[in-house]
Amino acid sequence: MTNRLESTILKNLIYNDEYARKVLPFIRPEYFADNSEKIVFKEVFEFIQQYKNPPTHEALVINFTEKKDLNENQVSESIELLKQIHLTKNEPTDTAWLITETEKFCQDKAIYNAIMDSVQILDDKEHKKPKGEIPKLLSDALGVSFDSHVGHDYTEDQDARCEMMHKVENKVKFDLDLFNKITKGGLPVKTLNIALAGTGVGKSLFMCHMAANCLSQGQNVLYITLEMSEEKIAERIDANLLDVTMSDLHTLSKKDFNVKFENLKSKTHGKLIIKEYPTAAASALHFRALINELALKKSFKPEIIFIDYLNICTSARIRPGSNVNSYSYIKSIAEELRGLAVEANVPIMSATQTTRGGFTSSDPGLEDTSESFGLPATADFMFALINNEELENLGQIMVKQLKNRYNDPSYYKRFVVGIDRAKMRLYDAEPNAQLELLDTGTQNDKPVNTFGSRENKNGYSDFKI
Repeated sequence: MTNRLESTILKNLIYNDEYARKVLPFIRPEYFADNSEKIVFKEVFEFIQQYKNPPTHEALVINFTEKKDLNENQVSESIELLKQIHLTKNEPTDTAWLITETEKFCQDKAIYNAIMDSVQILDDKEHKKPKGEIPKLLSDALGVSFDSHVGHDYTEDQDARCEMMHKVENKVKFDLDLFNKITKGGLPVKTLNIALAGTGVGKSLFMCHMAANCLSQGQNVLYITLEMSEEKIAERIDANLLDVTMSDLHTLSKKDFNVKFENLKSKTHGKLIIKEYPTAAASALHFRALINELALKKSFKPEIIFIDYLNICTSARIRPGSNVNSYSYIKSIAEELRGLAVEANVPIMSATQTTRGGFTSSDPGLEDTSESFGLPATADFMFALINNEELENLGQIMVKQLKNRYNDPSYYKRFVVGIDRAKMRLYDAEPNAQLELLDTGTQNDKPVNTFGSRENKNGYSDFKI
């Protein structure tokens, strides 16, 4: 009886063209333990080599019945194996997962076969093969990899480049118009995005609002908190989605709460998982293990991850208590989180604290990033959240772009959004609210040199970031 993985590999070689084209050059007949598996694989391989397309079930059966180099038993076993595979052809398979598993399968089999061949060479008293072949056998086995890409050939790969330019990128959209404009439609996958703010300004509020928005869009959201409890984060998202102030939540009857929540559940098909870790006790390794566990136990795959917040994560590469400077430590955390974003194929949204100088600055920059300039060097998108008494009275918070790989950072360099702290919400400000900002940098409007009645951008002594 064929093994489940081998059976899945053979099935997808026949019925999954994308998978077959990716893995076929790397699979060898000797990787299959069962003889019928080897025979079926050889036939599939030869068919694709000749006709440049995967074979049909019928074509394979006919070919086996006409085989002259196989005995009756081999033909019968091969046709029976094909029958078993055919019965499962409609069972769904995650192609990306299977490609990864197939690569591991090929690597394991190659190493195992190389070791066994090496043992035979060592035990061969007649010395039919020189012992000098052993290093090459092992080296070839260790070099098995599906990554055959050697680089982009500028003059030859123009078609692929053109397709990429016109491809609609998978992005997580904001429900805030100007954020969508400056990111050209939202956050792309495989990116690290950072909100810079001081204590109490609104970085957790921003992330809770965005998490609520993603959930309402039907997306699967993973929210990792290292500062507040799971229940406190959930409470903030309740206030946002149920349209109830934080204070009123505590006086809302269980019946009324359940009515509102059931109504909410009927409007979204997404899931939100909130996971708490102790402050400074978790790294990208813990988050990766969590993602795998959620996939196994809940069949949950996040489409965006929030980490609240970056500075109180740990690095998987640097031991606690090690004598390293803050630049290296924070940069290491940022790099690991961005690597996780690439691996999980999602955008990661996180936050960072300002320096003491940045907390009171009216015009914060990258130099105001707490502890490390290595963080903005790694992030794809970074912005500051700025607050002062005047903005607070207007129910607004200012956003300043610090780094933007998605668009020109001078396009709406500064803008305001409405904020409702009681309901943990952000919303689009009135268009005329943007006209009074310094250095707005819009493409259609000339920057205006006043903010309200103030004329000097350095004159905001009460600014908080």
